[in-house]
Amino acid sequence: MFVRTATASTTAAALLGAGALLLPADRPEAPERQGQDAPVVVAHRGASGYAPENTLAAVDAADALGIEWVENDVHRTRDGVLVVLHDTDLKRTTDAEQVFPDRAPWAVKDFSAAELAKLDAGSWFGAQFTGARVPTLTQFLHRMERNRQKLLLEIKSPATYPGIERDIIRVLGRSGWLDRSHVRSRLVIQSFGADSVKKVHSLRPDITTGFLGTPAVADLPSYAAFTDQINPSYATIGADYVAAVQRLKGPHGKRLRVNTWTVNKAADAVKARDYGVDGIITNFPDVVRDATS
Repeated sequence: MFVRTATASTTAAALLGAGALLLPADRPEAPERQGQDAPVVVAHRGASGYAPENTLAAVDAADALGIEWVENDVHRTRDGVLVVLHDTDLKRTTDAEQVFPDRAPWAVKDFSAAELAKLDAGSWFGAQFTGARVPTLTQFLHRMERNRQKLLLEIKSPATYPGIERDIIRVLGRSGWLDRSHVRSRLVIQSFGADSVKKVHSLRPDITTGFLGTPAVADLPSYAAFTDQINPSYATIGADYVAAVQRLKGPHGKRLRVNTWTVNKAADAVKARDYGVDGIITNFPDVVRDATS
């Protein structure tokens, strides 16, 4: 999922320092509740409105806000290490162009994990985050485990990384994330690639899966054969679509769920809640939580 992230100026009141998060004092006021159940709030790439996306700082920012669910994006390096960042190239969120000036187009797949570990993935967002690194998936999982958080893991550009589904499952298993408690209530794997979601379901039918997108209502039954969630852009849905998804049952015999993205304004969060969505994915999880609870 791609959305413009907050500029560094928006983080002036949300600094991570000495392990503490200073929350913004001027958050939008929450509109009056409409009597609906509150959707689950998912921190998009961590609390990416307050810390550089997909870094451990963003994971900790979500934790400091009391947010359990964190979404991330997973790629694979040239030497087969799974790493957490959004774009297929390194230009927007790291200093790769300065550190490796002769490596255009700076695609993630062309760099080793050791090379990525040299990059600054924080200063683009704010000087206080200088030195933040691109985490490996293993590092990301360990931090989330320490915080007792839950993971909505997105497989990015799966066609670029043949076999990445099996690699992800292997790392999840080695990190203790495929035991019964994690699989039952703390892990969802999603992708824009239907074939990738199908692959995860075939490899580990017990894992909850999500398809990113807004399939036509007529096509929803075919998706329900292999995915437990339909996770569409907020701009593409309404109450009728959400209801159409939720009328179906997924491969685990439970009704399909809808997690919509990327909702950052309180008023939009209330609209999404009133559409009946099950979850809202957001850069500003405190804003959405306060608006919908």
